[in-house]
This record gives sequence, structure tokens and C-alpha cells, in this order.
Amino acid sequence: MDIKHEITDLVRSALIDFKRSKVRTFLTSLGITIGVLSVVMLIALGIGLKNYIKQQFESLGSNILFVMPGQAFGSSSSGEGLAGSFRGVIGGIKFDERDVNNLKRISLLEYVVPIFYKTTVVKTESESQFGYIFGTNEDVFGVLNLKPVEGSLLTKSDIQKSSKDVVLGYVIAEKLFKTAGDAIGKTIRLEDQRYKVIGVLEKKGDPEMDSAIYMSYKTTYGSLNPEKNFFTIYLGVASEKDVAEAKKEAENILLRRYKSDEFSISEQSQILSMVNTIFSVLNSVLVAIGSISLLVGGIGIMNIMYASVTERTKEVGIRRAVGATDGDILRQFLTESVLLSVFGGAIGLLIAALIVLAVHPFFPMAIDLFSIIITFVISSGIGIFFGVFPARRAAKLPPIEAIRYE
Repeated sequence: MDIKHEITDLVRSALIDFKRSKVRTFLTSLGITIGVLSVVMLIALGIGLKNYIKQQFESLGSNILFVMPGQAFGSSSSGEGLAGSFRGVIGGIKFDERDVNNLKRISLLEYVVPIFYKTTVVKTESESQFGYIFGTNEDVFGVLNLKPVEGSLLTKSDIQKSSKDVVLGYVIAEKLFKTAGDAIGKTIRLEDQRYKVIGVLEKKGDPEMDSAIYMSYKTTYGSLNPEKNFFTIYLGVASEKDVAEAKKEAENILLRRYKSDEFSISEQSQILSMVNTIFSVLNSVLVAIGSISLLVGGIGIMNIMYASVTERTKEVGIRRAVGATDGDILRQFLTESVLLSVFGGAIGLLIAALIVLAVHPFFPMAIDLFSIIITFVISSGIGIFFGVFPARRAAKLPPIEAIRYE
């Protein structure tokens, strides 16, 4: 018998047995289905988060520089890896208006946007919601691609005269005033200070931006920002070809006040590269976590296959009596184990694909080729690994004792 016919017979025999024991087949595959579903969904979630962050940065345009405290992107030679990179951002220097004014002198820059950031509770007469204060200037709306759906945006005049006018994100406006239109002209309170709502921004799908309160950075000086500092500064370069030169000029200006390791100026490509590195590590961790479910499913297959061997002891004895070898019996049970695993993996992958399709319009989850390959490789591997033990037990049964087994 050639290999093709032998495989066909083994698969046909396995399918007949599955049809005879539908409940057992379903329960055996269920563990692998859940395990594969867990792994694929975790990978899809990781890809979705990476895609979401990438989309946010790409929406800013390609000609933006990010000025941040500390060494946000340390050199690889430091030996500190990601931990060292993030430590530089925390507890570093704090930029102020003097830095903003100095940077504005760079002729290659189209705009300089300081960002003061603070979480707070926003109150009206009847509502109280958690929100995010962004103390900034009028250029922030163009940088972040923010457009009003109601009212107007902050102007240069509002920034310079420390206006108490504010612009709200869409979600927080709805929570505070029921509809975005009702927010215009109304008053909100931030830490016992009153502010007038002049505009509501379109919904972005970002929880932070949709719950933001944008105001003049000069208005925050006082109870909100007594130290008059900024967390970061965005620099918009007029032309993409001038990005490197603008970055060099900005570094020279800041070096007059700070040491080289006290601040960093990053291009979008550097941040996206860091994001890709982080999510490569994250995906590995997520796969490891999801693999625990696959391990449990594999043990379930082994247990069920052992039970199947016991139930079919007499059948094994008869096959051995009519000439089946140890290898024939081993291949028979091993084929059943692998088919159960692959079937369970395929169902898990299908369910994951349907979930991703349903979620994708709201969040950029995706299933990549790696997910598909790992599904079938791991499923087949589990079927072979956990199926070989009961299959060997079946192959080693003495023919005479197997036939007489009741």
C-alpha cells in the first residue's frame, strides 16, 4: 500500500470513529479550540494596539519633532534596554515658557506647541466626570487633527490674554451636558475655577482625547500649574527635508540650558520603531500566556485518548490478530489525536476571525500570517506530543489479552 492510500485509510478510519463518538470528539477538541482562540485573540489584540498607536502618530503628519524630558530613546550601548529608555522620561527636567519662546526663533519651524497635562475632575451643577487638562496653544488643534463639531476653537488671542474659554472632547461634553450642542456657552468647574465652554471637538475614538479639556497654557498658571512647566513640546517643521536641520537647531538651543542627557528630541520614525520593539516583546508574552490554555487542552486530549484506548482494547486485539503491526496501531491512534487537535485549532481560528471582523470597525485588531501558522503548528504538535503516549500504549497491547478483554 502506498503512502497516499495509507493516509487516506487512516483519516477515513479516524473520521468513522469520531462520528461514532460525537460527544467525546467535541469535548476533546473543545480544549484545543479554547486554547487556540485565546492565543489568536491575544495576538490580534497586540496587533490592534500597535496599529492604533501607529495611526495616532501618522495622523500628526511626518514633519513633527517631540521634545521630551530625559533620554526617551537611550542608545543600545547603554545596556539598559527598554527599562533604561523609560526611566529617562520619568523625573527629568521640566520645560517652561522660556524654552517655548527660544524654540520659536527657529525659522524652519512652522509651529511650537507646549503641552501641560493633568488629570482632574470636571464638574457642572449636576454632573461630575473624570477628565484630562491640556494646557496648550491654538496650534494644537492642527497638530492633532482636531476639528470642532459645535462652537469654535481657541484662538491666538485667547492664548495670549489667558482666556477662561475651553474646548471639550466629544465624550466628556456628552457626559456633562447630555449632548455636544448643549455644552456651548455653559460653565464647568476645575479645582474651584470656572471656565466657559466655547467648542466641542469631533469624536476621535481615543478615550483620553475624547475626555480632554483644552485651554490656554497661560490660563493654567496658578492653581492648575503653579510651576508653569510643560510635559512635552511639539515642533512642526515646515518641510520634511528640513527635519534633521530643525532637530539640530532645537538641540543647540536647549543645550544652552540643559545637559545633553536631560532632554531628547525624537522623530516620529524613532517612536514608531520603539513601539514596534515593545509590541514584539508583548506579543511573545501574550503567546506564552495563551499557550497555557493549549497545554491544558493537550492534557485533555491525552486523557480522552487513554480512555479511547481502554474502550477499544478488543478492537485493537482483533486488528493485531489479522496482521496489524505495532506501527499500524500507533499510526491509527496518532492520526486521531492529530486530527482532533487540528480540527479544534481550525474552529478556534475561525471563531477568532469572526470576532476580529466584528471588532475591526471599532478597533484595528487583525489576524496575521504568524497567527495562522502558529495555530496549525502548535495544534499539530500538541496532537502528536500528547497523542503518542496513549498510541504507544495501544500498540504495545498483547493481542491475545486484548481480544479477551471485556
